[in-house]
Amino acid sequence: MKKFRGTLIGIDQGSALLFSDFEDGGQMWTGSGPRAVRIQARFSESFRTPPVVQASISMWDMDRATNMRADLSAEEITAEGFVLVFSTWGDSRVARIRADWTAIGELEDPDAWQVD
Repeated sequence: MKKFRGTLIGIDQGSALLFSDFEDGGQMWTGSGPRAVRIQARFSESFRTPPVVQASISMWDMDRATNMRADLSAEEITAEGFVLVFSTWGDSRVARIRADWTAIGELEDPDAWQVD
C-alpha cells in the first residue's frame, strides 16, 4: 500500500500510440518470438515522490489468425515520468497498440516549510 504524508494528491493521465507496425511491416506485425516496445511517458508536472501508475490497453489491432498475446506494464517510475512497455511473443501479430495511463501521487506543498 502506498501511503501519502501530505494532503496534496495529484492525478495525471495520458495516452500514447505505442506503434503502428502494419503500415510499414514493423517487427510487431511481421516478427515472431519475444518482442517489446518501450516508450518514455512524462508527467505534466513532477510529483513529490514516484507515484502509483496504472496502465491499460485502450486500443488493440491484432491478427485473428494467430494467438493474441500481450503484456503491458509501467516500469522505471520516477517523480517525472515512467516507461510504458508492451511485449508479445510466439506467433502473435500485433498491428498497433494504444495505451492509456493514470498516475496518482503526492505533490509538493508550496506552503510547507523547508527546514535544513
